Amino acid sequence: MFGWYHSLNTVERRTLFACFGAWGVDALDTQIYSFLVPTLIAAWHLTKAEAGLLGTSALISSAVGGWIAGMLCDRLGRVLVMKLAIVWFLVFTILCGFANSFEQLLLGRILSGLGFGGEWAAGAVLMGEIIRPQFRGRAVGTVQSAYAVGYGVAAIMSSVLFAALPAGDAWRWMFWIGVTPAIFVFFALRGVAEPAVYLDAKKARAAKGVKNVSPLMIFSPKVLKITILTSILALGVQGGSFSILIWIPTLLKSLHGLTTVEVGYHMLCLTFGSFFGMVGAAYLSDAIGRRRSFALYTLLCWITIPAFLYLNAGTAGLLALEFVVGFAALGIYSALGPYFTELFPNAIRASGQAFSYNFGRGVGAFFPTVVGLLCADGGLLDLRDAMAVMSCGTFGFVMLAIALLPETKGRDLSEAPDLVPEPGA
Repeated sequence: MFGWYHSLNTVERRTLFACFGAWGVDALDTQIYSFLVPTLIAAWHLTKAEAGLLGTSALISSAVGGWIAGMLCDRLGRVLVMKLAIVWFLVFTILCGFANSFEQLLLGRILSGLGFGGEWAAGAVLMGEIIRPQFRGRAVGTVQSAYAVGYGVAAIMSSVLFAALPAGDAWRWMFWIGVTPAIFVFFALRGVAEPAVYLDAKKARAAKGVKNVSPLMIFSPKVLKITILTSILALGVQGGSFSILIWIPTLLKSLHGLTTVEVGYHMLCLTFGSFFGMVGAAYLSDAIGRRRSFALYTLLCWITIPAFLYLNAGTAGLLALEFVVGFAALGIYSALGPYFTELFPNAIRASGQAFSYNFGRGVGAFFPTVVGLLCADGGLLDLRDAMAVMSCGTFGFVMLAIALLPETKGRDLSEAPDLVPEPGA
């Protein structure tokens, strides 16, 4: 099963480990906030809409940071930009732990989001370009499973810290402890070189008299269709998952009467499922193709999410449903990285990949806020109904996008056309 890993060379393995750590830290920071929502609502008397805005703000800023990082990756290099993103994220996440008001935490989350958005953008294209075509889906998907590890660490941290400390202190330590792995990731990147396909394409463009290519070329007629459809695909995957995952801890406390510590255990079960879902999708995308993998996981989301929200299955059944929701709603992410890398031309690969992924993240970031508005006092729906409508409806965008996009399984990036303007154009 893991024979492909033993076939990787030293550079491929080193890159895999560094990116795995970076994405794990990204996930840890994202999931930390979902555990803090009930505590912050009680401590600062926040409305559900304000709580949703705190989650949305970081996701929107991460989308902006991701696109900026993608443009810089095409200019400065993948590894350098990834290092800069990690340092930025580290500083402002630590500051989040010192916030004393809604406004201060909102600003901290916006600024830290710029950093962790850049981590994904740089890491995804770095992995996609360094790993050879026959292993790309499995390798990038395996790195994507670092999100499950990050979510799991967040769940364990939540259970331990909220059991050992007063809630007013525990949520601050969640931020402070949560950033420490980023330090090790930064040093791990010292041994990672820029991808050969990136350097070779850059030299070839320089030989033709083209120094830099505008990132806006992702909107040129030859690429616009790919840009639009990959953006829709990213919106479907991320908007659908955000709509349910950010609100699950609140649902477990309000509907099922669980304590903060118990919620941590349940989220750990969901995270355990997401790990297997991501690894499964990684292998599946190499076996049957990117498009079919997305289709199967979307169908699974449409089945498992309503079952989790509405079935009265008891404690054991609830844990089982959380496992499959994690498997489906987070596992579906695995094929995004390799698919986007294979769809965009060399010259604007990072810019296109970062824009599409972060368009989905930025627009999808509003969906938790919409869920909060729909179920607010006097709203149209209760929390379960709002989560179901927003999540299941948004996953429909995935089916729309893959119906119109080509299959790219096994594409050799060194042979991909390098779309550049003529010198002086």
